[in-house]
This record gives sequence, C-alpha cells and structure tokens, in this order.
Amino acid sequence: MDRLELSDLRILLRECAGEEEGVDLDGDVLDVPFMELGYDSLALLQTTGRIERDHGTVLDEEGLDEAETPRDFLALVNRALAARTAG
Repeated sequence: MDRLELSDLRILLRECAGEEEGVDLDGDVLDVPFMELGYDSLALLQTTGRIERDHGTVLDEEGLDEAETPRDFLALVNRALAARTAG
C-alpha cells in the first residue's frame, strides 16, 4: 500500500482505540479535531505504531504532534509512504 485513505484510517482507529459513543466516524470527519472524535494522544500513538509496523515506515514524531485532524494525519502518513516507495 502506497497510500492511506480515510476509510483505512477509520478502520485502524476503531481497531486500535475503539469508537466513542455518539461520534459518527463515518461522517465528514476529515477536518474534525481528533479530540472531538474522542481520540487522545495515546489512541493516535497506538494507531501510529500499527501503521509503522504494517507498512515498514517511520513517521515524523514532530509532525505527528502537529496533526490535529484526520486530514493532517493522513497527509503526514502519505508523505512517509511516498518517500518509502520512492527511496
């Protein structure tokens, strides 16, 4: 896989950290902050670890700290995946 889509991220978030009651993760969530979706830094750390392990890549920790929404997170992951594929 050379690109992670929102549908992939939804699955990973649910598998790694569950889904908070009352949150519609299947809705338009690209620009909704992770905290509003019920995901804290630990949930994102678990998801990040899974992505790194499954895709053989290392994500930029500083960038991860700044990724506040699924859109930000996907951009960071997809840059890392593209760099891995190009390298």
